[in-house]
Amino acid sequence: MPTIKTLIFDFGDVFINLDKLGAMENALQLFELKELPEDLVSINTLYEQGLISTEEFIGFYTHNFPKLSKKEIVNAWNFILKDFPEYRLEFLKNLSVSNKYQLILLSNTNELHIEWIKERIPFYEEFKSCFDKFYLSHEIQLRKPNPNIYEFVLNENALQPESCLFIDDTKENTDSAANMGIHVWNIDENTQDIIDLFSTNSHLF
Repeated sequence: MPTIKTLIFDFGDVFINLDKLGAMENALQLFELKELPEDLVSINTLYEQGLISTEEFIGFYTHNFPKLSKKEIVNAWNFILKDFPEYRLEFLKNLSVSNKYQLILLSNTNELHIEWIKERIPFYEEFKSCFDKFYLSHEIQLRKPNPNIYEFVLNENALQPESCLFIDDTKENTDSAANMGIHVWNIDENTQDIIDLFSTNSHLF
């Protein structure tokens, strides 16, 4: 029977709701594309990994899509971000107060998204303070599902993979973590909710 000591959470579609499909449709319409070309995917990944600045990121898009303003590009980029239900914060706060587990956030994100969240989610700092460690991809320059991001978290916190449960909505990310011996919950944001963490994963607790 595994003894889970550390809970590692993704952010998007675990705590804050995302509209991935809507964001993609909106971007393709705005950029007048049928699909996202490889160079756009690459630049988005570099930005998420903190390897280019916000200024360089926006500059790339304004150069390639001169008809669009900076504001239109930023709005399209942030279109994916939706609401953060407060009952999930309450769940997290109770978990934090219980002191039963080490709590870590591990999110693929970027400066523009975090700025948007800080401006619109009044309890962002309270949310952040619930975690023992708070890792954002653009700050640590590592990105899921690359194995080195999980190695970083394990080494940085002297963790045994079998004592950790990692929760993420992207199967590619949970598969990569599982390959390292970490217990995973690939949460389905359409049918499951983080507040059901313990009932859904009762075999681990």
